[in-house]
Amino acid sequence: MVRYELVIMPTATTQKMSHPKGKKLLIVESPAKARTIQQYLGSEYEVLASVGHVRDLPKSNKDAVDIEDGFVPRYVISPDKREVIERIKRASETASEVFLATDPDREGEAIAWHIKEAIGLKQPKRVVFHEITKAAVEEALSHPRVIDEHLRKAQEARRVLDRIVGYDLSGLIWKKVRYGLSAGRVQSPALRILAEREREIKAFVPETFYVLDAEFKSADRAKSMQFPATCVEKPSSAEEAERIVKIGREASWVVAEVTERAEERNPRPPFTTSTLQQAASTRLGFSPSRTMRAAQKLYEAGHITYMRTDSVNLSAEAITKMLDIIENKFGKEYASRRAYKTKSKNAQEAHEAIRPTDAAKERAGSTPDETQLYELIRTRALASQMAAAKALATRVRAQAMKDGTDAGIPLFSANGSRITFPGWLSLDTRARGEDVELPKLAEGEGLTLISLGSLEKQTEPPNRYTEAGLVKELEKRGIGRPSTYASIMKTIQDRGYVEKTGRALMPTATGMVVSGWLEEHFADYISDAFTAEMEDELDEIARGERGYEKTMQDFYGPFEKAVHAKDALPKATSLGAAPAEFPCPICGAPMEFKLGRGGIFMSCTRYPDCLGARQEDGLELKADEPLGHDPKTGAPIYVRTGRYGPYVEMVLPEEKPAETAEQPEVDTEVPEAEKKPAKKTAKKTAAKTTKKKGRGRPKVNAKRASVPPGTDLATITLEDALKFLSLPRELGMHPSTGLPVIANTGRFGPYIMHDGESRSIKKLDPYTITLDEALAIIAKPKQPPRGVEIVKEIGKHPKTGKALVLYKSKQGFFLKKGLRRIYLPENVTADDITPLEAAEYLK
Repeated sequence: MVRYELVIMPTATTQKMSHPKGKKLLIVESPAKARTIQQYLGSEYEVLASVGHVRDLPKSNKDAVDIEDGFVPRYVISPDKREVIERIKRASETASEVFLATDPDREGEAIAWHIKEAIGLKQPKRVVFHEITKAAVEEALSHPRVIDEHLRKAQEARRVLDRIVGYDLSGLIWKKVRYGLSAGRVQSPALRILAEREREIKAFVPETFYVLDAEFKSADRAKSMQFPATCVEKPSSAEEAERIVKIGREASWVVAEVTERAEERNPRPPFTTSTLQQAASTRLGFSPSRTMRAAQKLYEAGHITYMRTDSVNLSAEAITKMLDIIENKFGKEYASRRAYKTKSKNAQEAHEAIRPTDAAKERAGSTPDETQLYELIRTRALASQMAAAKALATRVRAQAMKDGTDAGIPLFSANGSRITFPGWLSLDTRARGEDVELPKLAEGEGLTLISLGSLEKQTEPPNRYTEAGLVKELEKRGIGRPSTYASIMKTIQDRGYVEKTGRALMPTATGMVVSGWLEEHFADYISDAFTAEMEDELDEIARGERGYEKTMQDFYGPFEKAVHAKDALPKATSLGAAPAEFPCPICGAPMEFKLGRGGIFMSCTRYPDCLGARQEDGLELKADEPLGHDPKTGAPIYVRTGRYGPYVEMVLPEEKPAETAEQPEVDTEVPEAEKKPAKKTAKKTAAKTTKKKGRGRPKVNAKRASVPPGTDLATITLEDALKFLSLPRELGMHPSTGLPVIANTGRFGPYIMHDGESRSIKKLDPYTITLDEALAIIAKPKQPPRGVEIVKEIGKHPKTGKALVLYKSKQGFFLKKGLRRIYLPENVTADDITPLEAAEYLK
């Protein structure tokens, strides 16, 4: 039996029976959804939002899962959800009934269970609805159920599996490849797919071929229409192409074959999560995460049904309404009732496909993204219930003749099509394509050659995956589920393993190295078969056909052995021998590929005795020439390019610049969990700044400043560099606080800083701004985000001395701790709160 360790134990108050005279409490996930539903239900209900998950595994892997006692997760309440939990808890104490109406999927089921456990609810009622309409919500409330333990255990199994795999593999990669790298149970197979495609592209050898195009028209003057045709063969040599062109120009041409056939194009099913992401990427250029953000907003506002689904099923009521709309707009012959069935054995047919809640509404959404996505969803749903489009496909083949016989060159083919009945294409016009109509021709009819030529081309490697293409590939291979595709795309890019070039996903050098290492040492665990099988097992848990603990044991035993077996591997500092044509530029010894923070480079095999290095393409990495020297100290100044763009660097007098080529940095640190605590002494701290043999390039004591965006590095002068290095500038002291006012520039542009608070000065120059100008900006209250108002300044923080400001949004009063909002209890008023109390809330 699985045991759970709770952080907040239910109090005596929360264990009391519900109050018969209190309001009914309905808990949903998002504030937007709560506002919409509150309008439907009126004063009889109080609708609150959990704002997503309220509990999760702790960051420390050591305390996250009790593996020995049955893989029991040790959940903790998220710090930013403590006030949310308190608010729900207070409301539940006086509620006559409590309904948990989180999303209708495993994640939503898990959130409902976590709310129940964190608050100590005895018998909450679980309700689900797939669209936020008054009728759907009221129908759900009339048919409550208990929390589905199978669904929430399936989500728990996924979370625990991801934590175990992520931490164990990441820790090993830190030690064996480079500190700071990571791996994931589902993200790693996705990265592997991209890496395999990249290797195909690099290994591809192009072949030359020739495309022969001709332009014909009927020899019958009454048929004046011209049409293009292409040779059915593509010669691989220029000689053969020239031969065909020469003979073709001299020959007479006739129609060798004419074929016509009627075709039907059926509409596609309504959207599932993955097909919506693919269509939005192809048609709108949206990333999966952007698509899901807009879809979430449309769902919460009641415009579309639930957007995380793998079902293409539509309710009978929805189909009937859509057929009425189609008949009224296009005519009865355009309507065709259709039922679609999902091929996936794990699809939940009780769910619906993504569709409008009211298909009669042609436009919905409060932003351009939402409006465009709604139109795409509505068009696809309506088109799915329309008649097939009918077309007439025509193919004409032309033959070269000489003296009444075959001239001995390949046929030329022309293909055309003509829509005879548009059907669903009347609505989804972007799917129509172009009509290519050919003249009415008969076999044996003479043709007049207008032009004939050849074009040299080369075969091209397979295309890199786009986000839409990768989602489609993951779905085809059974990797991940609808709710995970967007996060997979985001994760592999956020980790720096993949870069988006245009719309194509291209693995970075780091991504290629990580994937290659995992493929070599953990091939079984990132294979399609293993990942898809694990997804099937999670689905079996969700259906109650498989136990949680057995699934975890079956996985963890072999996985733990595989991880421990790799402990003896040497650190993968070398990624293989470099090509022989690139010897060390200093000593002539062979070179090897290594992974540095800037990517892959070539290093001398005699390193650290020799610091010879080359870029990945073989270009020598030479010692930097200084731009000049600081007139005051004589320190050299360099222009460099780092991970975050170009910058200037002035080496301080106590350090000397390297006289040989810089060796790109190679990390040999180990994960935090592997480090032993040590006392920090002045000697040890100082020792860290000295050069360590075999630990990459030595740390340089230097002053650095960013180069302004758009600056041509080739034109930077010593005067420019000194100007950049003049930041941060101390403008003077604030007359009230006696603290300095600083001007500087950062990631988001120029700014001024005073007493721990910064203000943007995008319209002013940080190099010339005066103290008076800065004081005028500081004197104005800092403008809060839209939807937030500043209530008052409470006072100074008793420890830090920073100003404490009270804010208000639709959710209530709050304080700010960095970028995080700390909401205050509902019984706290603006007049009552003191600096000491505010400081307590910010702990």
